[in-house]
Amino acid sequence: MSIQSEPISDEEEEIEFEQPAQNPPAPADELFDISTTVDPSYIISLIRKLLPSTMNPTSINDQEKNVSHSVGDDCWEEHGCVLWDLATSRTHAEFMVQNLILEVILATLTVSQSPRVTEISLGIIGNLACHEVSQKQIATVKGLIEIIVDQLFVDDTPCLCEEFRLLTLCLQGSEGVTWAHALQPETILSRILWIVENTLNPQLIEKSVGFLLAISESEDEVRTLVLPQLVKLGLPSILTNLLAFEISKIEGDERSPERYSVLDTVLRAIEALAVVDGCSQELCSSKKLFNLLCTMIKLTDKIEVATSCVTATVLIANLLTDSEDLILEINEDLDFLHGLLDIIPFASDEMEARNALWDIISRLLTQFQQEKMNSIILYKYISILASKIDIIEEELLDHQLTSSNQDQTGSERNLRIRTAALKRIDFIASQWLTLKDQVSPSDAYMVNERDLDRLKDCCRKYS
Repeated sequence: MSIQSEPISDEEEEIEFEQPAQNPPAPADELFDISTTVDPSYIISLIRKLLPSTMNPTSINDQEKNVSHSVGDDCWEEHGCVLWDLATSRTHAEFMVQNLILEVILATLTVSQSPRVTEISLGIIGNLACHEVSQKQIATVKGLIEIIVDQLFVDDTPCLCEEFRLLTLCLQGSEGVTWAHALQPETILSRILWIVENTLNPQLIEKSVGFLLAISESEDEVRTLVLPQLVKLGLPSILTNLLAFEISKIEGDERSPERYSVLDTVLRAIEALAVVDGCSQELCSSKKLFNLLCTMIKLTDKIEVATSCVTATVLIANLLTDSEDLILEINEDLDFLHGLLDIIPFASDEMEARNALWDIISRLLTQFQQEKMNSIILYKYISILASKIDIIEEELLDHQLTSSNQDQTGSERNLRIRTAALKRIDFIASQWLTLKDQVSPSDAYMVNERDLDRLKDCCRKYS
């Protein structure tokens, strides 16, 4: 059954409610096995105090006699938040499940009209779902999965944030297929996409897109049950539009840590979707997506969004592989080349990103070998490349050191990608030396001859 909240006025076009209050966090790995001095009877007494009047208190099997059949929302919130916090401990979580906390929450969700009570209920189950044993028990309580999924229709941002956190954890667990079946109906999937598309709350965007990311990264059976229908309902275009929205915030005056993490999650979701059969073609054919990714590369201040820029680089390389004509969109974009080279230090720890960078550079420079040389553009390219010699040289040295620690197959592939790019840089540098007298120097694109010599030496040394 659906738990209805206050009706939404006609003027409201998106989900935007109060920010969530400070709630107990999901348990960190190191908290799973901490010892506890909490009296078990205290935990049982808290569970009892959450009992709705419709539930038989004798089903709680302990020796206490005083039972609160129904408590007010304020008291329920107080007791529920304590249990929410205690559920971060694996020992507490398993004890709570053994003493019917899940049945109590099921009864509560069935009758509650309070968004805060619903949020706390979902938060408790979310923390229980962080532990393998208690997570498995969630799927065994008859009717619980259905009523949890039904909370997607509660128009309350904090509730939905906890809802998506819980669904993400359960979908990634051993009972993921069971949850995927519950999420399959088109009304459910349409509601999920509606939330993603309409909310302006950064935390809810991150949680809901993180859930979509979990689907794309799930085991084949789970992904097959849910993802094709999401794609049919417009997931690729929704993610692309959401990326445009987040980039507009980053380019504007709303640079904040919460926006950075949202942008990163959106890009990761697109990246995961782009490698799934049946989904990649629509993304690869999207010039809008390609242009948005290029905008990321050209951001002048990349420090706060470095991880996102690295992901954008990998995506661009993949799109260029599938749609070679896209290179024409950027082959004379000097800001793109400049921005791409600035990403090199941020990609130093990720071999896939390094390869993507060198692959894009190689594709860009191939244009100069396949078409008639434009001496002005060539001059500007050489100016940018020479000005980045310190970054390039450091990357090549580091690349050489890491390649020696890789497996032979991976090392050969990395070397092949890098060598192709370096030979093309050397080629156009040589061409520049033969054409340089034909171009008038520009203050904006001066070529330092010493840096150019270092660039050529570097290319020949490492190729």
